[in-house]
Amino acid sequence: MAALAEEQTEVVIKPDPEGPPALPATQPGDCPGEGSGGSHNSSHNGGGGGGVAAASAGGDGGTPKPAVPPPAAAAAAAAAATAAPGGAAGAPAAAAEGIASQDRQTLLAVLQFLRRSNLRESEEILRREARLLEEAAGAGAQGEVDGPGAEATSALLSRVAAAAAAGPTGPGPGSGSGPGPGAFGVVAVEDQPDVSAVLSAYNQQGDPAMYEEYYSGLKHFIECSLDCHRAELSQLFYPLFVHMYLELVYNQHENEAKSFFEKFHGDQECYYQDDLRVLSSLTKKEHMKGNETMLDFRTSKFVLRISRDSYQLLKRHLQEKQNNQIWNIVQEHLYIDIFDGMPRSKQQIDAMVGSLAGEAKREANKAKVFFGLLKEPEIEVPLDDEDEEGENEEGKPKKKKPKKDSMGSKSKKQDPNAPPQNRIPLPELKDSDKLDKIMNMKETTKRVRLGPDCLPSICFYTFLNAYQGLTAVDVTDDSSLIAGGFADSTVRVWSVTPKKLRSVKTATDLSLIDKESDDVLERIMDEKTASELKILYGHSGPVYGASFSPDRNYLLSSSEDGTVRLWSLQTFTCLVGYKGHNYPVWDTQFSPYGYYFVSGGHDRVARLWATDHYQPLRIFAGHLADVNCTRFHPNSNYVATGSADRTVRLWDVLNGNCVRIFTGHKGPIHSLAFSPNGRFLATGATDGRVLLWDIGHGLMVGELKGHTDTVCSLKFSRDGEILASGSMDNTVRLWDAIKAFEDLETDDFTTATGHINLPENSQDLLLGTYMTKSTPVVHLHFTRRNLVLAAGAYSPQ
Repeated sequence: MAALAEEQTEVVIKPDPEGPPALPATQPGDCPGEGSGGSHNSSHNGGGGGGVAAASAGGDGGTPKPAVPPPAAAAAAAAAATAAPGGAAGAPAAAAEGIASQDRQTLLAVLQFLRRSNLRESEEILRREARLLEEAAGAGAQGEVDGPGAEATSALLSRVAAAAAAGPTGPGPGSGSGPGPGAFGVVAVEDQPDVSAVLSAYNQQGDPAMYEEYYSGLKHFIECSLDCHRAELSQLFYPLFVHMYLELVYNQHENEAKSFFEKFHGDQECYYQDDLRVLSSLTKKEHMKGNETMLDFRTSKFVLRISRDSYQLLKRHLQEKQNNQIWNIVQEHLYIDIFDGMPRSKQQIDAMVGSLAGEAKREANKAKVFFGLLKEPEIEVPLDDEDEEGENEEGKPKKKKPKKDSMGSKSKKQDPNAPPQNRIPLPELKDSDKLDKIMNMKETTKRVRLGPDCLPSICFYTFLNAYQGLTAVDVTDDSSLIAGGFADSTVRVWSVTPKKLRSVKTATDLSLIDKESDDVLERIMDEKTASELKILYGHSGPVYGASFSPDRNYLLSSSEDGTVRLWSLQTFTCLVGYKGHNYPVWDTQFSPYGYYFVSGGHDRVARLWATDHYQPLRIFAGHLADVNCTRFHPNSNYVATGSADRTVRLWDVLNGNCVRIFTGHKGPIHSLAFSPNGRFLATGATDGRVLLWDIGHGLMVGELKGHTDTVCSLKFSRDGEILASGSMDNTVRLWDAIKAFEDLETDDFTTATGHINLPENSQDLLLGTYMTKSTPVVHLHFTRRNLVLAAGAYSPQ
């Protein structure tokens, strides 16, 4: 079977030694508003990036003059930065003579640079802006310029500096709408980190003593604004606080930074406390270089979703107060996603915020997702009333004249939301798979129909004396095997049925077997090896993830040693070690169809693999922190990943694109579960909340509160009526999934604005809480008959 093409260069990218690989789909410039010429947001920015282009004559919303080559213009700005390391940001027009002289020298140096680079038009525009005379430029550094000219020079340099600091500027304070100096366009210079570093050092030299005053002023303004705007504008506090603190540290104003932090860190929302703890340890410029989280915060735009009315209020305030320092941060480091309509309530905002990079942009969740299920292949099912007699000891039905069973034709109608059958290559069904499906269908006829009046029984597998430290659990689909991953690097497999685990005989013994006999599968097994437990050795670090293949022939395990291993459950040996992650691999999972599997780890990326390929087929890059958990969609066309950056992403297996970003959790995400119909996703995190998402519309549709600790495991019942959640608080809770998903408000307005209206109380969805004595619930599983199996290691208090 042909796997997904490995050669697609747009997806498989070799890891960069300095960080995780990034898919082109998630790089700045490809998304609207993040690259040169993009629309930064729905109203106020034209272009994005980190450099400065020449000024355009006339306020044209920040579009660079076509005739000015952007890189050269950026280089001009760099030259300006290099020539005046002291910086001229915010220099008053009537500056001291020494400063004015330095400003003139800087400007003349830039003009000479432009002339040397043969950028005549840029030079003319710059000269016209500064109202310099031709002779002044010709006279070089010694040329005298009259008072108004020096004043204009200083003002221009001030504008150049401000524009460099602001990044994508729009109609901000001081930009005219008529003839005259307009806004500055922006050119991306990500490939020139030195230039960016010089620029940031050059223009972020605002008066450090004023930072507290700026922030206090904004805080006072927001707290005194109308209630409807206050909740939305309060979202600015955290990103502005972080960026202002980092600017002070970056520019080596250590005492002012410490004072600023101590004064305002208590005002931030409680769910940012962990981030603030990391931030408080960054007290010197050198500390910033080695801190990936803060580097990410500095380079990725923090997304805020604000109504147009609230945004205009903020903009007017900053213009009136001439608060350029804050306006620059808003322009350069924040992405303001403006929507028309009523501002959101505090409750609506609180439900969606909390991730490392703010909320998801609305356009990030607009792509079409095929969430429907694939059509099941038709299988002839032998009907047998006497199941016990009709099965031999291997659990296979005796040969009978097959008849069509209604279960076989359950999914004959193609789901309109399903992907095309051949969208991704899937393995063909083997005879053993067909037999297993027949068994599954027969079990289904005896399945208990669950609901509020008929709750499932829960069978708890407690790992006693697990001194090795239980770190991962999985159960086979038919509930016959259970695997545990341990901190002592071992993987242990138990049989939970009377049938013991046996290995295949040695090659010598196999050569003596009659291969034509009917019971050849039984004869190849070595009875001498029969036992209830098999231990798999091979990893060199704790095993954090385990996953059985759908056909029960293989087991995957992922470890701190950076590898994913594939084990044979026929020989109980390691077949392959997959090496791609350079750091611990936190989770791995087989596709529902087998063959493909996904892994996620500390390197902040998830990888898609095929069992017969040494290299990953896809690399899913975009998370800003560890990928803690991974799950395949039931149709195998999508992969969900939960991360320590407090977001959940949905990735398209076909092209590697991120098609959904879900924000709302206030802590790292540790569990994911798709509903059996593929329409919904449940997520659990360290904040003890379980959030429910509508995949098609890209919206949060429910919040289940009750757990008091990390939600480690989530599982839907086989028909999707009940959601079970297991937590470190030693409880299993059962929730009414049918009620949670009925009567969803997904009208056009809700979808367009991302407004959500969650029920006030989720307790009426809680069907039952089941305590263990002192055992955190690591794994949950519904059997084919809807019995719940739970697992965890007893931890004496």
